[in-house]
Amino acid sequence: MALFDLPLDELREYRLTRPEPDGFDDFWAGTLADARRAALPPGLSAVPTPLTGVTTHDVTFTGYAGQPIRAWLNRPATATGPLPVVVEFIGYGGGRGLPLDWLIWASAGYAHLIMDTRGQGGGWRGGDTPDPDEYGAGPAHPGVMTRGVGAPETYYYRRLITDAVRAVETATELPGVDASRVVVAGKSQGGALALAAAGLVPDLVAAVVSGVPFLCDIRRALTITDSDPFHEVVRFLRANPGAAERTLRTLDHVDSVHFARRITAPAILSTALMDATCPPSGVFAAYHAIQGPKQIEVYEWDGHDGGRTHFDVAALEFVDDRLN
Repeated sequence: MALFDLPLDELREYRLTRPEPDGFDDFWAGTLADARRAALPPGLSAVPTPLTGVTTHDVTFTGYAGQPIRAWLNRPATATGPLPVVVEFIGYGGGRGLPLDWLIWASAGYAHLIMDTRGQGGGWRGGDTPDPDEYGAGPAHPGVMTRGVGAPETYYYRRLITDAVRAVETATELPGVDASRVVVAGKSQGGALALAAAGLVPDLVAAVVSGVPFLCDIRRALTITDSDPFHEVVRFLRANPGAAERTLRTLDHVDSVHFARRITAPAILSTALMDATCPPSGVFAAYHAIQGPKQIEVYEWDGHDGGRTHFDVAALEFVDDRLN
């Protein structure tokens, strides 16, 4: 993919000026209140693995509407005392996979809670959590961008974002965790969920890691990239042109930029100038909206790989500097 978005000097000035939808805060406050009323204590069970340096627990907690969500909890095997915890969210189409897929943060001395993604896990890494509210058959392929998109109340990402917030709240309740040092992290869809969770429960989040985040400035992204997942919406609207107004209104309720405006914790983001999956203008719009201390890593020659392990190193150093 060649350069397709604004030049870098214009990206560094780009802001989203469109207002958030009316009733945005009330919508999310009501959604989260319902989930909390239905919440149950998390369940943990030890999982044997071949690893000697990391211990793993299989975690089940309650997300949207009290529905069960699976997660892994990895910890350094020799850790003593409460640890900072990283709550990580997964990219589009992927599930939690196996505990051995998630070793970076535990190897660096953190507790690491990896949230499974409801109804996904049919694309590139398996999942274990169905989406019973709409699609009880479990993981699906190829996409979720238009599931329930006719209204904010029925939209898939209402459920998934609520799960992400509940994962953060659950992390503060886990044994051996320092609830004052909670990090939210993820890339692509996971990066969007990190921004959403940090914006919805800012008092619980001590740092944010959001690599090439999805769902940023959605209306613009739909018009400048032909890549999925955004292009799923375009194909849907070609078939259903009369649904455009209500579809865009629904998508406004999950735009990462609106959540970013509520973030006060230190944050590190990444973007790649050749990323047609999550266009850089949207990432910069989210970055500029963040209220707390922040930095952005720009990878001029990358696509949606977005810095690869170079960004992982930057994220580890960023979090270490602020939490330890």
